[in-house]
Amino acid sequence: MSKIARAIVLAGNGTNCEMETASACRVSGFKQVDIVTIWELVAGDKTMLDYDLACLPGGFLDGDDLGSAKAQANRFLHCTVKKTGRPLFDQFISFVNNGKLLLGICNGFQLMVKLGLLPALDNNYSHQTVTLTSNDSGRFEDRWVWLKANKNSPCIFTKGADTLYLPVRHGEGKFVARDNEILERIKTGNQIVLSYTDPDNGQETNRYPHNPNGSQCAIAGICDSTGRLFGLMPHPEAYMHRTNHPRWTRENLPEEGMGCLFFRNAYDYVNSNL
Repeated sequence: MSKIARAIVLAGNGTNCEMETASACRVSGFKQVDIVTIWELVAGDKTMLDYDLACLPGGFLDGDDLGSAKAQANRFLHCTVKKTGRPLFDQFISFVNNGKLLLGICNGFQLMVKLGLLPALDNNYSHQTVTLTSNDSGRFEDRWVWLKANKNSPCIFTKGADTLYLPVRHGEGKFVARDNEILERIKTGNQIVLSYTDPDNGQETNRYPHNPNGSQCAIAGICDSTGRLFGLMPHPEAYMHRTNHPRWTRENLPEEGMGCLFFRNAYDYVNSNL
């Protein structure tokens, strides 16, 4: 195969943001972007290992039965690839160990934490230590939020980011760690990448609606210790152009939306390592 940047966007079983996520990858420079269902992975017709970036997009996997993304997590953990007889989850582990990038957005973030891929303390990528659960408001939240990026984070996707404005749309986005020790390790390791922020003072906040779900430490996104695995509840793929902004007809906005940075950083990283 010639060396070009390739991205895979996983779809099926209730995802609904695969087209926007694939488009964001293409706009940012990826030369091959394939939307692939989990059943193609199970059949062995496709493999994650042929790609440099894997995106787990937003949606409602299996109708959020058993809790958001839990049914899909069990499927990844317990299905085997028909052509090889190998556990499907081995692809995730090999993908990570090969130094590739993994991005989980909203439902994809929920999937990553329930697989144990995040926060992956001690580089353990198969042990769940945190979750994303029902919003404190008790309802689905569909709004735009202000975010602050942690400049000390190793996250590849947010290099150069500072203050961001992105949409959220979820019913189970409240980040909760198993215990205080886990939460402290995530904090001290600079694995908190994005925090919900009060636009009036620029500080992280637990105040509704700026923090739309009640997440501990106002956490909107985390990464693993390498910065190559990143999950977030806001939707960067939904703000790639100024016309995606809710006030684009009333404000003088840059042509490029704030979500572009995430995907361009991913492309630059991949391209520099081809």
